[in-house]
Amino acid sequence: MQQRRTLFIAAAAAALLSGAGGALAQGEPFRIGLILPVTGPFASTGKQLEAAARLYMAQNGSTVAGRKVEVIVKDDTGTADVTKRIAQELVVNDKVDVLAGFGLTPLALATAPVATQSKTPLVVMSAATSIITEASPYIVRTSFTVPQVVTALADWASKNGVKKVVSLVTDYGPGVDSEKFFKERFVANGGTVVDTLRVPLRGPDFAPFLQKVRDAKPDALFAFVPSGQGSALMKQFAERGLDKAGIRLIAEGSVTDDDILNGMGEVAHGVVTAHHYSAAHNSALNKKFVEAFGKANNGLRPNFMAVGAYDGMHVIYEALKATQGAGGGDALLAAMKGQAFESPRGPMSIDAQTRDVVHNIYIRKVERVNGQLHNVEFETLKDVKDPGKTR
Repeated sequence: MQQRRTLFIAAAAAALLSGAGGALAQGEPFRIGLILPVTGPFASTGKQLEAAARLYMAQNGSTVAGRKVEVIVKDDTGTADVTKRIAQELVVNDKVDVLAGFGLTPLALATAPVATQSKTPLVVMSAATSIITEASPYIVRTSFTVPQVVTALADWASKNGVKKVVSLVTDYGPGVDSEKFFKERFVANGGTVVDTLRVPLRGPDFAPFLQKVRDAKPDALFAFVPSGQGSALMKQFAERGLDKAGIRLIAEGSVTDDDILNGMGEVAHGVVTAHHYSAAHNSALNKKFVEAFGKANNGLRPNFMAVGAYDGMHVIYEALKATQGAGGGDALLAAMKGQAFESPRGPMSIDAQTRDVVHNIYIRKVERVNGQLHNVEFETLKDVKDPGKTR
């Protein structure tokens, strides 16, 4: 009898302690570690991501389900070793509930083991290589995947008089994905890829590669470069006279990034791309998003990085609501899976099995609208999953 009473008291004490811990968790701020390239060659990416995350908080409040939300921004300079170290510090020292951001694929992949070991959900708002969500069961993506985009573009090109192409991509994860998936689909459709060229990620000089393209005389150049490098590619495309030689440029949408498109000039006019977001997307929600983003950021136009961060914050907020403020890595992750909602990009969801984004892909053409260059959508592929995960 005495033994049973002792066990009952011990169980009751444990329950009380558990309840106190839960109450303590409810009173603690909910912390999001936002790791971005704030300085360095990819600083424009970090600027867009941070601006959109802060806009979402300004519009939706900084208290969710009774928890004060705090965003801790850290600059990784676009360097993978720095990203991983910062993530470890955020988890151990700052006790963050979620890791988020990740402007480039190597940065997300470097941090994946930290998310797994600490059971911390990691929301990828930018990086786009197909394999990223496979690197940790705690990764959720709200950006896009390169295969979603380039396979759609390959199909469009095959149907619109493009029979021979040269592929030119940046030599890292998304570029390799772009080359592989575009080539596979284009060749399967009966086309020919005359040559595949890869340029360095940092400080690229496109001129010698573009000369090779001109000498090969394809119907079109297919290109992928990271956000921010499209201006240099377009400038050198014109300088080498590829446009005057009758070589069309078709590209993954990062090349005509909304953030820098207006500065490209006439060489960009008429370029066809595929992507999941354009600032010119014709929906009431997107018009409000573009207007609010511009007002909050001195007229800056949001790009696809911004919508990835904006939707990433939505996924985090809704998961915290679903757990009634309790949070917790596994519970938060479960609440992120399967979410479906209307985004400024259009309808999107998080695939419950792959934790990857499902959304529309748009074929667009650069056109002048009210005196400014925009990626104007003219064809829609609905509810596209990542082809890299359907094999």
